[in-house]
Amino acid sequence: MASVLHIPTPDAIRRILRVQTVTIAWMSVEAVVSLFAAWRARSPALLAFGGDSTIELFSAVVVLWRFRASAAHEEVERRAARIAGALLFTLAAYVAITSVASLLGYSEPKPTILGIAILVAAAVVMPWLAKEKRRLSGVTGSAALRADAAQSALCAYLSLIALSGLAVNAIWHVKWADPISALAVLPLIVWEGREAMQGKACGCC
Repeated sequence: MASVLHIPTPDAIRRILRVQTVTIAWMSVEAVVSLFAAWRARSPALLAFGGDSTIELFSAVVVLWRFRASAAHEEVERRAARIAGALLFTLAAYVAITSVASLLGYSEPKPTILGIAILVAAAVVMPWLAKEKRRLSGVTGSAALRADAAQSALCAYLSLIALSGLAVNAIWHVKWADPISALAVLPLIVWEGREAMQGKACGCC
């Protein structure tokens, strides 16, 4: 069942714009650092995480655009939610391809301190952002904002899963731990993509 869209108060809009601006700034740093570390370490888990960070950045921009619209039109809301859902499906395909390629031996992940550092930072920052977005989506009834909250929560989960894979590889030199940790989050990504496309609240965040 699609959410009921409420007309947000000026104060709610200000808070939404503020949290989306913080998200855009953080995700820009997170995406650049994690993708650079992924390139240096040939890490599918970091590549998946960097891809998620990039998609989360695009999603935050979409939601910022949605709440800067002059009126809360249902069509604008539906379009923003569909875009957010489509981005999640894109991420799922991205994670699957890079992880399988690594398992088949096309690349060999290496330990990376920079990658571990950005994952630890994301594990701290993203739950807070997800909580703020979830709370504000309850005020506005916005499926697009809930989808963005789902992506922020997903980013936090993915950071922990990727961190476990990188840590196992760094400590015990188990190469397959990196791509397996990336594949572990796939069902969650697909589930959240479907929920977002249907305009539903996420069950995990």
